[in-house]
Amino acid sequence: MSFTGKYELQSQENFEPFMKALGLPDDQIQKGKDIKSISEIVQDGKKFKVTVTTGSKVLHNEFTIGEECEIEMLTGEKVKAVVQLEGNNRLVANLKGLKSVTELNGDTITNTLTMGDLTYKRISKRI
Repeated sequence: MSFTGKYELQSQENFEPFMKALGLPDDQIQKGKDIKSISEIVQDGKKFKVTVTTGSKVLHNEFTIGEECEIEMLTGEKVKAVVQLEGNNRLVANLKGLKSVTELNGDTITNTLTMGDLTYKRISKRI
């Protein structure tokens, strides 16, 4: 299954408490909570390019399944991680105490970030 495509955020759960726990300033949290971010994914075999545009903020990450890479987090901090593919539709990464699971089902991508007992869930649809 190919992840390639553009996806628009449809809904999210626990945005504010999760971003506070990550250490994002309140003004950034307030600005970001109502923006429908656009995620663009380009998959070429095991190589991925992911660009997430939220208003004027653009996060760009590239990785190859099973290889160590540097991922820029929402805070701007860059951390080393290894992204794994589970089955043919689930990307899993552990980033500095944070677990990211991205699952593709048809035209819907569900991204779940877990840190301790806090979970932030984003649901995006292919556009």
